[in-house]
Amino acid sequence: MSIKFTSDIMEIIRKQQIETTLNKAKKYAWEYISNIDERHVYPHESDRANLSIFDETLNKEPQSPDEILEMLNTYGSPATVAQTGGRYFGFVCGAIIPSAIPSKWLADAWDQNPAMFVLSPIASKIESVVEKWIIDLLKLPDKSSVGYVSGSSTASFVGICTGRNYLLSRKGFNPIENGLADMPKIKVVLGADAHSTIYKALSMAGLGSENVIKVPVDDQGRMIASEMPELDDLTLVIAQAGHVSSGAFDPFKEICEKAQASNAWIHIDGAFGLWARADTRFDELTQGIELADSWSVDGHKTLNAPYDNGIAICKHTQPLIDSMQMTGSYIITSDNRDGMMYTPEMSRRARAIDLWSTLKGLGQKGVADMIYEMHSKAAYFAMKLSENGVEILNDICFNQIIAKYQTDQKTIALIEALQKSGVMWLGGAKWKGQEIIRISVCSFRTTYDDIDLCINEFIKQINILEKHI
Repeated sequence: MSIKFTSDIMEIIRKQQIETTLNKAKKYAWEYISNIDERHVYPHESDRANLSIFDETLNKEPQSPDEILEMLNTYGSPATVAQTGGRYFGFVCGAIIPSAIPSKWLADAWDQNPAMFVLSPIASKIESVVEKWIIDLLKLPDKSSVGYVSGSSTASFVGICTGRNYLLSRKGFNPIENGLADMPKIKVVLGADAHSTIYKALSMAGLGSENVIKVPVDDQGRMIASEMPELDDLTLVIAQAGHVSSGAFDPFKEICEKAQASNAWIHIDGAFGLWARADTRFDELTQGIELADSWSVDGHKTLNAPYDNGIAICKHTQPLIDSMQMTGSYIITSDNRDGMMYTPEMSRRARAIDLWSTLKGLGQKGVADMIYEMHSKAAYFAMKLSENGVEILNDICFNQIIAKYQTDQKTIALIEALQKSGVMWLGGAKWKGQEIIRISVCSFRTTYDDIDLCINEFIKQINILEKHI
């Protein structure tokens, strides 16, 4: 009886027609994209309350694709944050370049696993092509290899694990075979303002916080290279391309030259800042980045590729493969790219297709101009804020702005008022013991008109604030 029941259920699912639903999905998606700039940047309270519709027990019988789509569009779309619009400045979340959306839809229908060439020749080919494009675009060493992961947090984990194994193997210790219990102690050197995801990666890699030496930073959050401790060939140095608040870049040339002289491993956390290498106008800011051993960067931040697109890059291909690959009698490797060799995952989506369509849609010049435009618009935004009584606390070297309005109390109140306005969304943070407004300009959709609209809202909310505080 149970076998027949299961067979009946499968027959219902097989007969479900999705062509009309896909056409509806296209219609709803276009409505969402075309109206993104008219939406409240953060959803209304009523729309958030309507999400309770999803609090239901799992249905016993199959539900049609059409009904599922209708529910998502009716209750899901209004409760989204308009991160892909032009006035979202909260976290470093990019929009989606138009060339990537149709390609992503087609790739979703393909549903390919890029673990091995034999699983997906097209995914393998595109991963190989994008690897060359990224290395060339970022002007990194030619023989570097790329792994496609979920985000820069995982990419940092890949770089740190590979660096750990590389340093230990040179001392005759094989962590892949012996584990980490009796490994020689590795010293970790990083800036005092390193991102929290680096500490997470270090923890997952078995390198505890007691082994971390925090180097003092300057008033912009840059590591002070002259304050670095003595390094040796069991040292992992981690530098930063783009401070999460100030956007500042560490002095890579000085840091890397010191590390190289001691045979230390250098990893650069470039979650959103590494893309500055694509534009010669940032050459002074990025000088020396190419001297590192590994790098991490996100495609879904300043490149404006879809989620989730993290990129791990390593100059030493064999140590990367040794650290990441798996084996098994059923595994079929080839002379072509087998993607599982470069990432912690075996099963994953073919996310390099998103990067391929994004990069192809922009071209080299498009990437460079888009990244520089973000910087130019951040500088304009900061100038306008300053003209209207908002204090700017950082040098606008890239796309990040740190602002403050008079006191901590007024700054917090202003953030809350701006978030509720729906005109924009930005966040707060702590900076040098102060409450700050943190603004990230990272969407290709942001226009100068968007910024002017936001400035007017700042002025409006400041005037209201002054009447009540």
